[in-house]
Amino acid sequence: MNARGGIAAATSTEALTTEQPVGRSAGWWGMVMFVATEATLFACLIGSYFYLRFQHGGPWPPDGLTAPTLARPLLMTAVLLPSSLPVVWAERGIRRGQRWRLRTGLAVTLVLGVTFLILVATEYAEKLREFTITTNAYGSLFYVITGFHGFHVLVGLTMISWLLVASLRRGTFGAHRHDRVRNAAIYWHFVDVVWAAILFTIYLSPRLS
Repeated sequence: MNARGGIAAATSTEALTTEQPVGRSAGWWGMVMFVATEATLFACLIGSYFYLRFQHGGPWPPDGLTAPTLARPLLMTAVLLPSSLPVVWAERGIRRGQRWRLRTGLAVTLVLGVTFLILVATEYAEKLREFTITTNAYGSLFYVITGFHGFHVLVGLTMISWLLVASLRRGTFGAHRHDRVRNAAIYWHFVDVVWAAILFTIYLSPRLS
């Protein structure tokens, strides 16, 4: 291959839009540290839930509140947890320079995330008729834990929306720019894993006693 051919190959669209293995970026380490910090906060909240529950000693939820129903939370789980799959698909696609995969995967994840938040809102509308955040310790924990998670979902959707808009513009997601997709994917997977822990803590554990 002559020099001109080598330059053409190195500057082709495929070469520029495919990530090169350059190690972990500062952004990657920053996202990992941020996720670790947020995971600690959720662990403290969930730990507080179980501490107060076992300290209470009586029926849980207390004060005659009914145990949370499972139909809507399971539907929320069926919507949110699979949303990690299109993120993975989008990230792997942009590694190969396939921007259409990035756009499609992010759009699907965005729809699933918004659907999850709508389901959360409908559950709040129902629960607020029974108890509020000031009713008792259970009410405080329920709204703080689920609300804190909902806020994280909203933050994740903001990241995904920004990436989707950026992918629709002209230009390329090269080795450095598409590191943002990987960081957003890490955050979104974290949001999904936390929801699995919340599902067990808030909705399933009261039925195991």
